[in-house]
Amino acid sequence: MEKLINQYKENPDLVYQTWFIENEERLKAFRSIRRGVYQIIKDIYENKFPNDFKGSSLEFVLSCITEQKQVFEGASHPFYWKPKLRIPDIYENQNNKQAFGKFLESCINATNENQLIKEIISLDQLKIKGVGPALTNILYFLHPTIIPPFNTAMVRGFNMLFNEKIKLGSWKEYLKMRETIIQQNQKYKKLLSNDLGAFCGLLFEVGNNNLFIENQPNLSDEERSKILKKLEKRHKKVIDENEEKKLHSEMQYHLLKIGKALNYDVIAASNDRSKGFNGKSFSSLSLKEFPKIDIPKETLNTVKLIDIIWFEKGSNKIVCAFEVEKSTSIYSGILRLSDLSFSLPNQNSNLYIIIPDKRENEVKFQLSRPSIVNGKITIKYILTSDLKEHCEALCKFGDSHRILEKISNGM
Repeated sequence: MEKLINQYKENPDLVYQTWFIENEERLKAFRSIRRGVYQIIKDIYENKFPNDFKGSSLEFVLSCITEQKQVFEGASHPFYWKPKLRIPDIYENQNNKQAFGKFLESCINATNENQLIKEIISLDQLKIKGVGPALTNILYFLHPTIIPPFNTAMVRGFNMLFNEKIKLGSWKEYLKMRETIIQQNQKYKKLLSNDLGAFCGLLFEVGNNNLFIENQPNLSDEERSKILKKLEKRHKKVIDENEEKKLHSEMQYHLLKIGKALNYDVIAASNDRSKGFNGKSFSSLSLKEFPKIDIPKETLNTVKLIDIIWFEKGSNKIVCAFEVEKSTSIYSGILRLSDLSFSLPNQNSNLYIIIPDKRENEVKFQLSRPSIVNGKITIKYILTSDLKEHCEALCKFGDSHRILEKISNGM
């Protein structure tokens, strides 16, 4: 087991390195998804939750989750409304919808393992069609040290590793699997983490035949060929993501540079200040400390993770906040900016999302969602190509943040 864990941790193409560690998007997602779950609960209680997955706050949360690399690919599929089968039965059945909202509310407010397990068992007893362990992919982001995520590859890996026959779709089977995961994670915690995502990433890779367990039957040439093709594809994906990280840093640099030129105090995300671009470190352009703002500590910690913020000179007033999104993320950035708007309603901050050109139509759709429009939140977007092309001109000719109107777009 220790040998397997070390192989998992050391391989740069596997999810321990590509998703679990040194991944800012993963860390930011926890707060964004938590806020999204509160929105689901609110929509259900105010009878604003639709009779379909599409366009709902639940779809938005699941989209944030599926952005979390290949580990959560397909996490939204169990929640698609299948009208002929009437599943999941949380869209048309009002009692089930209310029970679903109550379940999420109880789970988000739970403080220990016993409360969460009690809520899961209570939900299972209601026998709501189509509502099973796929829900744990939401709960994991609320309680990552208590609730392990769950998907087909993880179950397959679990069965291979522990010679079990756990089945999909059963809460009872999930809880049985969870007990073993908790026990094994405790045993090897020094090699892994308190966060159960690390262990479940291991199961995911075993289930996808990216890690080989000793004494397994020999693979056929065809099976081996498929695995090699998959690993080559994964390797290319890692290279592409590294290129995206470079672009992300470049966009942050342009925003810091423009903000400084417009005579604002600027700061990069707390976990990005050690980075840089073109030989210029972000820390040299940023404020030494984040200005004091009178908001709850948890909210402040999230605000500090926003990619770039411009403040009025010598004050704590946020003039502009920017989230730079990659090709794999948009939803979580919108949620973070919404969170800032709700937390500091009197600041009237200008909110921007920087997006790859190829996702312009998608971001238009997301910004037209009722939860954004009805919440009276104005988020504009800037294309990466425009920011890159016009950076010098904005610095030279701009006299305030209003110069961004020349390259930004809104709904």
